Amino acid sequence: MVEGARSRLEADRAVTLARLASLTGDYEAVIAASRDTNADDEHDPEGATIAYERSQVGALIAQTRLHLDEIAAALGRVESGDYGVCETCGQPIADGRLEARPVARTCIRCAARQ
Repeated sequence: MVEGARSRLEADRAVTLARLASLTGDYEAVIAASRDTNADDEHDPEGATIAYERSQVGALIAQTRLHLDEIAAALGRVESGDYGVCETCGQPIADGRLEARPVARTCIRCAARQ
């Protein structure tokens, strides 16, 4: 499983970067749309919707950036030879878990304890 980790992580990074670009474009579109409306979110019926959309897209951008950080950390573990080893107990992380979640830092047992 460790052998294909780098290619899976690189592919995940490419998809995540594309998603970030798309979300950033969506965020900029929401901001641009809000410029054309009344800036008073409290009294403008559309203002609350725009603020909600801006908040939602902003949260998705933050999650996507966090995932990019997780990918970078996983690639670092591949380089150091620590990929696939649970950071909590030191036991191997099951191949199925790494296949489902390539950025996993812990085995299923340790993850369930958290």
